[in-house]
Amino acid sequence: MEQANGLWTAFDYAVVDVEGNGQQPPDLVEISIVAIKDGLIGPAKNWLVRPPRPITPMARRFHKITDDRLVDAPAVADIEEELRHALSDKVFVAHNAGVDLGVLGRELPGFQPARVLDTLKLARRLLPGRTSYKLGALVDAFGLARGLPADLMPHRATYDALVCA
Repeated sequence: MEQANGLWTAFDYAVVDVEGNGQQPPDLVEISIVAIKDGLIGPAKNWLVRPPRPITPMARRFHKITDDRLVDAPAVADIEEELRHALSDKVFVAHNAGVDLGVLGRELPGFQPARVLDTLKLARRLLPGRTSYKLGALVDAFGLARGLPADLMPHRATYDALVCA
């Protein structure tokens, strides 16, 4: 990827959020990817994923995804090609990107984006002195959820990826 004229819009981005099952290490149960092309935020692509191990009660309370809901969901192997295509040749963007990259690195062997933009690190650098850099705190402070459908909720991959975008 060559940077044209130093503009951030010269790059294509894949804004990612994953939800895990709460196991150590976590298995993927949901992933959303929001493409940004030419500076325009596209629609979210979302996948529910059947993990090999059950969702812990703590994770279930956090994101409200149950094992019953995932019985008919595909395994990661079933959607691996789609995920790799949605992520390939893009700047990988996530809030606290190391977490998302850790899950995806285990689920998609060999996956390593060429460039990573961590919005948590970016917020800490550009907004010094805030009491919290959690995604929810930034959403509240800057109205980042304005205009999102009312049925989307925090701590679900689509909501988190869209507000991160």
